[in-house]
Amino acid sequence: MGPTGKFAPALLSFACIVVCAAGQISVSPGSRTASPEAGLGDETTISSPPIEVEPAPVAPAHVFWDRTNLWLFAGVAFTRAMDYASTRNMQARGRKEILLAPEVVNNSAAFASLEAAGTMTSVGISYVFHRTGHPTLERWMSITHMSVTAFGDVRNYCLKSRPVR
Repeated sequence: MGPTGKFAPALLSFACIVVCAAGQISVSPGSRTASPEAGLGDETTISSPPIEVEPAPVAPAHVFWDRTNLWLFAGVAFTRAMDYASTRNMQARGRKEILLAPEVVNNSAAFASLEAAGTMTSVGISYVFHRTGHPTLERWMSITHMSVTAFGDVRNYCLKSRPVR
């Protein structure tokens, strides 16, 4: 590593701190004080007119229950239902569920409730992202949930059957 390579992380950190600190500094447009060397005699206050800044245009926000979200939430519910079916199929072929306790998986009502709770949790987290102004994360929450659950569904169906003893 060359001489500049040793200091690159420190230099990068310093640059980040300077940029962040510069964002925290604000110049007050209210008043400035002139110095006596400027030829104005004693210190006087020069006021400047306030600067009016127009707010940046905000992109129109979508409603939470729009068509895209409805399809995404339906996809999450479908993959969770497939998880229920694939787990039951896997158990019928002699395999054991390794992620959940047998008391939950072997109880149909408890397992179905758990799958429904997983779906509602995904919708709830998407709503939090929606309310906090993160529409991309709102959509990706459902997409990621569907992807991970679909992977588990396919895995359950692909496991080889074990002979029942």
